[in-house]
Amino acid sequence: MRNNPNPDETKLTIFTTIMALVAFAWFFRHNEILLYGDAVAHINIARRVIDSLTPGPLQLGTVWLPLPHVLMLPFVASDVAWQTGLAGSIWSMLAFLSGTVGVYRIVSQLASRPAAWLAALIYACNPNLLYLQSTAMTESIYLAAMVWAIAYLIEYQQALGEKRGLTAGSALTKCGIALAAAMYTRYDGWVLAVVVALCALFHFVRTSSEVRGTLGRNPIIFALLVIVPPLSWLGYNWQVFQNALEFANGPYSARAIAARTMAAGGSPHPGYHSLWVSWVYFIKCAKLNVGDNKWQNVLLHIAVLASLLGALRKQWRIALLLWLPLPFYIFCIAYGGVPVFIPVWTPYSYYNVRYGLQLLPVIAVFTGLGLELVLRVNYSRRFNQIAIAVFSLIAALSYVSVWRAAPICLREARVNAVTRIGFETALANELRFFPKDTTYLMYTADHVGALQRAGIPLKHVVTENNWGYWQRALQSPAANANVVISIGDDPVSQAVAKHPDDLEELEVLHTSGQPPARIYRSHAKQKLQ
Repeated sequence: MRNNPNPDETKLTIFTTIMALVAFAWFFRHNEILLYGDAVAHINIARRVIDSLTPGPLQLGTVWLPLPHVLMLPFVASDVAWQTGLAGSIWSMLAFLSGTVGVYRIVSQLASRPAAWLAALIYACNPNLLYLQSTAMTESIYLAAMVWAIAYLIEYQQALGEKRGLTAGSALTKCGIALAAAMYTRYDGWVLAVVVALCALFHFVRTSSEVRGTLGRNPIIFALLVIVPPLSWLGYNWQVFQNALEFANGPYSARAIAARTMAAGGSPHPGYHSLWVSWVYFIKCAKLNVGDNKWQNVLLHIAVLASLLGALRKQWRIALLLWLPLPFYIFCIAYGGVPVFIPVWTPYSYYNVRYGLQLLPVIAVFTGLGLELVLRVNYSRRFNQIAIAVFSLIAALSYVSVWRAAPICLREARVNAVTRIGFETALANELRFFPKDTTYLMYTADHVGALQRAGIPLKHVVTENNWGYWQRALQSPAANANVVISIGDDPVSQAVAKHPDDLEELEVLHTSGQPPARIYRSHAKQKLQ
């Protein structure tokens, strides 16, 4: 275990902090922090835990895992941080810093400083990650947790080999903490935890009983850290929804959404029930997250070749676990109802493009280890300088093309946000005219961003997240809100059609690409006050 800070890691932290802040400032200035609908949803899930008619932990909902929302709680209480999106960006940026140092730590444990620096810079300078770490999206948090889980697993393996039981035990507990963070952030982490736990058990069994005795209680702590997250989430879903697998097969799950799309006449997405097509699409998606020209192919090929050669080296094998997102997402695309659309192939659109970023750590790490393999061919200083320059140039050429065309994750966010933001801005502008103590009835699953933009406290709104209030309001909309907002054929629209008494239609908003929104004023005596 390292007792003193690594000077390189300190320098890397300073560099990455500057990168993170500059990227955030740029995207914030251009109003691109809240382009992703999911980013808006994440912030508002956190907000409703403390700002709701029924505040509390049950507002964490289902499907999305809770850690990112819990981390936002200290910041989302600020109206400014909530409305601007800053509340979600803070932890994303911190995770970006952590992930970059974690990539350096992995490679520095296995190879030379130049290789570690190359890997860390490939990770830190990726344009798509720089955009996502500026938002409330969960990618940077999960990637950091995954990277550190692997880094501590490598430290654990090396310490066991050197019979340093105390160091190994500490590394094992830290690995468990990283895995718990991963499991509470994305479901990818559940698969990662199973595989990492098996690897840890394998090395534990193979070591001598004398060394195992010096690990103390760390193996037990590790086991609890791995077991508690999934069991607690299953228990939460059972308690709230009477279905432990609500997140997997409930009405808001990816599988259910895909089923409804097909039932409505939508065609199966590329890769549906085809592992091969899913493979091809996901690999292409990963390439597009690295670059838009031939150089990203070079980086990927270097990483693949280094991985194949690394499999022959005992100490490098654990780093191969960074490839786990590949089979996970291929299976999800084929059988989990998770479509991925890319602009260069049918259906020539953008959807879940950011999933390809899950392979960035493995591409960064094994490109660094690929450099290490080349450096070991010839130890002359001249040869090493040329090798480092060539590898660095390949990475730079790949990223230059991304900035010229705009990162594909940013393009995805822009394309998919156009009609939603136009609609939510128009609706927010109308809602600002009502008094501050107005109570609203609105279905918020799709357009909670309108309330966020208008700065309307969620405790003033009856939504589907306030079950008892919501059911009563649908039976008598006018008696349970001053203002009723229906969008398209949502549940509020259906309730208004059945119970129109005492409602006056004030405005009908029509915006391109979105269903009409109708705003009603209630003339009934309010029950909810």
